[in-house]
Amino acid sequence: MPDGVLVIGGGIAGITAALDLAEKGYRVYLLEKSPSIGGRMAQLDKTFPTLDCSICILAPKMVEISRHPNIQLYTYSEVSHVQPKDAGKSFKVKIKRKPRYVDEEKCTGCLTCTEKCPVKVPSEFEEKLGQRKAIYIPFPQAVPAVAVIDRTHCLYFQKGVCKLCEKFCPAKAIDFDQQEYEETLEVASIILATGFDLIDPAILSQYGYGRLPNVMTSLEFERLLNAAGPTGGKIVKLSDNTLPEKIAFVQCVGSRNVDVKPYCSQICCMYATKEAIVSKEHNPKTDVTIFYNDLQVGGKAHQELVRRAAEEFQIKYVKGLPSGIDYDFKANKLVIGYADIVNDKPRTESVDLVVLCPSVVPKKDSSELARMLGISTTEFGFFQSIHSSSAVDTNVPGIYVCGVCEGPKDISHSVAQASAAAAKAASHAELVKSEPRRIAPEQKYAGGEPRIGVFVCNCGINIGAVVDVPKVVEFAKNSDAVVHSEEFLFACSKDAIEKIKEAIKEHNLNRVIVASCTPRTHEPLFRATCEEAGLNPYLFEMVNIREHDSWVHPHQPKEATRKAMELVQMAVAKAKLLHPLEQFEIDVCKSVLVIGGGVAGLIAAKEVAEKGFKAYVVHSKEKLGGKYTIPFDDVAIDALLNPLIKSVEEHSNIEVFRSAYIKDVKGALGNFDVTILQNETPKTLRVGAIIVAEEAETLQPQGLFGYGRYDNVITLHELQQLLQQNKLVNEKAIA
Repeated sequence: MPDGVLVIGGGIAGITAALDLAEKGYRVYLLEKSPSIGGRMAQLDKTFPTLDCSICILAPKMVEISRHPNIQLYTYSEVSHVQPKDAGKSFKVKIKRKPRYVDEEKCTGCLTCTEKCPVKVPSEFEEKLGQRKAIYIPFPQAVPAVAVIDRTHCLYFQKGVCKLCEKFCPAKAIDFDQQEYEETLEVASIILATGFDLIDPAILSQYGYGRLPNVMTSLEFERLLNAAGPTGGKIVKLSDNTLPEKIAFVQCVGSRNVDVKPYCSQICCMYATKEAIVSKEHNPKTDVTIFYNDLQVGGKAHQELVRRAAEEFQIKYVKGLPSGIDYDFKANKLVIGYADIVNDKPRTESVDLVVLCPSVVPKKDSSELARMLGISTTEFGFFQSIHSSSAVDTNVPGIYVCGVCEGPKDISHSVAQASAAAAKAASHAELVKSEPRRIAPEQKYAGGEPRIGVFVCNCGINIGAVVDVPKVVEFAKNSDAVVHSEEFLFACSKDAIEKIKEAIKEHNLNRVIVASCTPRTHEPLFRATCEEAGLNPYLFEMVNIREHDSWVHPHQPKEATRKAMELVQMAVAKAKLLHPLEQFEIDVCKSVLVIGGGVAGLIAAKEVAEKGFKAYVVHSKEKLGGKYTIPFDDVAIDALLNPLIKSVEEHSNIEVFRSAYIKDVKGALGNFDVTILQNETPKTLRVGAIIVAEEAETLQPQGLFGYGRYDNVITLHELQQLLQQNKLVNEKAIA
């Protein structure tokens, strides 16, 4: 059996799936059509609903991808042919590798070639609001950080002149003789994570996109917000480079429109809210209005963010989409005409800047890829999954989908679906030999006088807009035992990571401090960086000057700067006391406890069991299956739920405990001792991991809308039970 899995698409879904597989010991080939991985998320300044910095979430994963021993990265590449083999048990895939005209092994990402190149063209990454050179690296955190030559604009390829990049490249990495070539892989399964595009709003002429000044898309606006964007994070009107006093967001541009795209794009309400909040953070005096059709904010903390936007940031939500946008040349304003549905009145609103939220659509080459793979697509062109309870399976066994290429969804759902696709794909592949990464034996001795290096992240508006980062760097430089202090725009970028490693060696550092954002997402990255430089990873200390400082003191820059200094000072004091630690291994119990026998719990137990592990299912009720709801009708129950229950009950690796409860849990990761009560009889299980899949309870709305007082006021769940039992015959119940 082939041991590899091909992941097509290097966005957040593809990266998540690839890392999930690689960490579990599977070989992964990650293919991305662009010169670098990251996808749309790399263009975002922040994500919703927590307002975390998207690139800060993504960058550590991108760096991990670049150095993981089980992952082979194919960028600037695309699939040219796919042939199923062994009755669909594997796939022979031909990959077309496009020439970068830069040797990936030699390029150091120093950007000397970019500085010398005389040709400037609109940057695709900046949504053509900024410029790049004919030889370029797409963005600061790009992985791989390798330049690529755009031959359509390169003077050598077009006119046979120039070659300045070749002349000045210190690594001698330029190779104008590179040619396109093909590689062939044989893989056990394929995961599609190709992402999405946005429609061109110009097809809706009433909004004036491309015709009227200062009308832009939400993704273009994201680039204005970004500290590494074309304006350095400054929100301006592109027509005259002045600050906008009034900004309007227009939702459902093409979405929920029977003449364009009748479906909801799922994400627009939340990213418009997020962008509106960030706009107010940039300039609290800015007047921001969101014109919407319906607010689709179903998700964890989504409604809370909308409430905060309206109450705390004074963002106005107006129910009613504009009928058109015109330009008042005399006042130099955009004039929005709309119907105020709540007050049933036609109105106009004059604003300085309009941000359109376009419909999410499949990648333009999705249909060709679907044809090549033999998989079905929906009527709207998204890759089609088999059914709602198995949203990653396609009609071709061994090919799985995840992320927005399967349909509109937000980042959290894309990540969850990516992990599910990875679990499915792993069932076809074999584990490869992969030695666990251990602490390098040649690590620096931590004894003697501490030599501390401090690295402070600016991170644009997240930190630098509040904290005076250069002042913090200078303060750290003058602290006792600190021999080197440096500022980075993004400390988690691959370029910054390499500079940290260089600094450790150049200054003979034996302690490292990074002052940036949350250790929860970034500490493993910086520990691994220290280890790669020959320093014990536990001689690293991290300071959170984002969540613990800039985010909680956004209107107190002087105080926030002083607090950042004090946090760094405390970290320096702690770093002096750090000692190297050793890693060790423990035996892990190869069984899993699944709490809950609903649909989620049953599927989880089955996936665990199919991979050869023992699974225990503890369900509080006698009957498995849980409180399934719409779209589970009688047909779906017979076709999906009942077979699932039967397969779990009959599986040799699954043991089910009905009418059972958890009494006690002891132990730690890898070895938990769980005591359960079944019919008041205690039983102890030893498991290595626990999956919580308990169901939610339905609210009994006593006193609301007449529930409990009138027989014909019932809940949706009660209605479903009446329908399933064929008891909906009472006229009062029908009403």
